[in-house]
Amino acid sequence: MELLVAIIIGSLTAVGTYLMLRMRTFPVIVGLSLLAYAVNFFLFASGRLMLNSPPLLYVEGPHTDALPQALTLTAIVIAFGMTAVAVIMALTAYLNGGTDKLDMENEAPEVTPEERGQ
Repeated sequence: MELLVAIIIGSLTAVGTYLMLRMRTFPVIVGLSLLAYAVNFFLFASGRLMLNSPPLLYVEGPHTDALPQALTLTAIVIAFGMTAVAVIMALTAYLNGGTDKLDMENEAPEVTPEERGQ
């Protein structure tokens, strides 16, 4: 089971990194989300993967660690906020620049207020 989890985390990280290196805003945002999912899965798996084990201390038997579950929930909220901010920034850049290409070598094209619809 640990091998499967390691393969999934590695695959999410590899695909997320590949998409982050693309030159368009949508693949960058998707890659950022995949990296966040990989981190969440890693945090959750760091608490020992046990089947049918509650994180409650007043129940008899083996227990799982509740801290990775709390960290994962916190990371999900942070990743959601980060993705929302990245989408708004990408949408603003697209509306102001007229393209979603991330070309940092050339200057941005000048867009007049009439072209923006103002």
